[in-house]
Amino acid sequence: MEVNPNSQQSNGSSVVPNALGNIQRPGEYLRQIRIAQKRELNDAAKDLNIPLKTLTALEQDDYKALPEATFIKGYYRTYAKYLKADASSIIQRFDEIYQNDTGLLPNHALNNSPIKIMGKLSGSNSDRNKKWLKRMVIAGVILVILAIAAMAIQNWSASKSDSRDVAPAESDVEVLNLDNSTAVSGDQLELEFSQPTSVHIVDSTGKVLATGRQAATVKLNGETPFQIRLDDASVVTLTLNNEKIALSPYTVNGKADFRLSR
Repeated sequence: MEVNPNSQQSNGSSVVPNALGNIQRPGEYLRQIRIAQKRELNDAAKDLNIPLKTLTALEQDDYKALPEATFIKGYYRTYAKYLKADASSIIQRFDEIYQNDTGLLPNHALNNSPIKIMGKLSGSNSDRNKKWLKRMVIAGVILVILAIAAMAIQNWSASKSDSRDVAPAESDVEVLNLDNSTAVSGDQLELEFSQPTSVHIVDSTGKVLATGRQAATVKLNGETPFQIRLDDASVVTLTLNNEKIALSPYTVNGKADFRLSR
């Protein structure tokens, strides 16, 4: 028969106690239940995955050989559930005798632990609210900075585009052999531009009438047929001897390269 040296009521009886006695210790009470159920201590330790040394100290109510009170209560609850005993009365009795055995309060582990229950900390909600408010302010400032930077980039791009659009058309116009004062004979060719584009025009004599990037209205005189090349035909209006010429039949992918005669 197993004997508990700390037991004050161990009498060798195998009868299951109905309840925890007034002076009975919780470990001894559970030990008696285990013996009455004919369970071996080794088997209980394996089933509960609790070290045999710990379970032995628990049955002997040897609290100085066990961890802090919080863990001992957990062991008691687990062991009581395993033996189908009333855990609440066991914990209550433990609280009554633990201080006398160890000189410590049953809840000393929680009082001394650096881990606190957040819901019971004074001012914890206020601190969290302040942190979230600080984060929101920082996020708002970052968003404002990003918005200002985006607007600055957009304005810079727009101003750069506008500067290109308003640049004088004459600055990139190159017209060759456009001596119209002497070219009074032949056919008259006129080109009007809605936007700058490159042109190359040669008459039947091989004379280059115009070449380069054009933007303003150009009037030319030469002998037909004219060899005409336009980089963007959609921005050009062409007339030959005051007769408007449709460019769509000569346009492929926006460009026109054709011969034009009377």
